[in-house]
Amino acid sequence: MTIAPDRAPSGAAPDIAAGPASGLAQGAPIDPRVFRDTLGHYASGITIIGGIEDGAPVGFTCQSFYSVSTEPPLVSFSVMTTSTTYPRIRSTGRFSVNVLSHHQHTVSNQFARSGTDKWAGIDWAPAASGNPVIADTLMWLDCDIWAEHEAGDHLIVIGRVNEMSPASWHKHDPLLYFKGKYRHLREVEG
Repeated sequence: MTIAPDRAPSGAAPDIAAGPASGLAQGAPIDPRVFRDTLGHYASGITIIGGIEDGAPVGFTCQSFYSVSTEPPLVSFSVMTTSTTYPRIRSTGRFSVNVLSHHQHTVSNQFARSGTDKWAGIDWAPAASGNPVIADTLMWLDCDIWAEHEAGDHLIVIGRVNEMSPASWHKHDPLLYFKGKYRHLREVEG
């Protein structure tokens, strides 16, 4: 990793007597709202995790998606243990990952709402497994569930990739989420 000259550490030792940078005493409880707001400073993409139940598509919006391994090809996402959609996907043993494009914030909102028809007006086609692939996304993957781990109030789901979008599919910029708002990429100036 290269650190820009204006961000390089000065080499000066931190003033330990001044206390931790957060101002919190070691072991002090962390407020869940403050924790969530702090993590909101980490920009991420937005995905729709999809599956098929009784011949109909199911899915939910998921921000916590990342790659895990290339050999074997593994990816992971996290989902609340209280999710009512994920158990329906888990029962099939497989899922699709649809990474949304810059213009698909309304798709993200539609899948984040509960109690509505999340697939109303959504153009999709099946992967080889039958899992739903949403049209015009940034990229997509189709996976078998490889492992699942409990972690606090979330489940960490690891999937082995069986199929993925072809290079000709990758035409758009990503939809990003940062500090509670959707964002778009901008070129670095200079």
